[in-house]
Amino acid sequence: MAKLRARDDVSAEEEQVLRNLISETRDVAAKSTLIRAGQRITISTLLLEGLMCRYKDLNDGQRQISELHVAGDFVDLHSFTLKRLDHNIMALTACKIAVVPHERLQLLSHDHPHLTRLYWFTTNMDAAVHREWELSLGRRSAIARIAHLLSETHVRLGLVGLTNGLEFRLPLTQVDLAECVGLTPVHVNRTLKLLREDRVADMQRGRVRIFDLERLHAIAEFNPAYLYLEKEPR
Repeated sequence: MAKLRARDDVSAEEEQVLRNLISETRDVAAKSTLIRAGQRITISTLLLEGLMCRYKDLNDGQRQISELHVAGDFVDLHSFTLKRLDHNIMALTACKIAVVPHERLQLLSHDHPHLTRLYWFTTNMDAAVHREWELSLGRRSAIARIAHLLSETHVRLGLVGLTNGLEFRLPLTQVDLAECVGLTPVHVNRTLKLLREDRVADMQRGRVRIFDLERLHAIAEFNPAYLYLEKEPR
């Protein structure tokens, strides 16, 4: 609700409608694949706690993570219309999820057009995040890629109350981080060391500390406009 209300007003009645979409909650073990590409899907998954990702891989085992998901994100709302995904969904940490059957989403689209537009907005925003990640992978330097990921995650976690000022938990291994930014773990380690030595940011033991937010954003050329943070009618 915090994520939605940051972008538009949601009434108490609408909040109850959204809560009624959920049929059950489940726990998901860390490093488990929740949805595999190509499987038929009849539910969508709302992440309540933990960290998930979308990824694709090659036959030789190389993996590319294409988006991180934090609490408050629908990790596969687009499956409502696609019915299957072309990518995998994995829990990077132990997670708690809420299950939303597609038939309930169909009723929502018939009976509550404003809420339907809000969730359409979130899928459009996912696409905007993908485009920004594509720019990082194709054109940003190694240090800018990591700085951008830290900048984006700081904003997204802040929206749902999961930051403490300039600190936040990001329990990724260096392999996970490497698969987000298209670098080797060795290169990631070297780049994080540069950010730490320059007193820009530090990431150790699953916790990020930003020392100089302005410099971090400058290194990343981070402009949060693609996250559509303005609150207005949707």
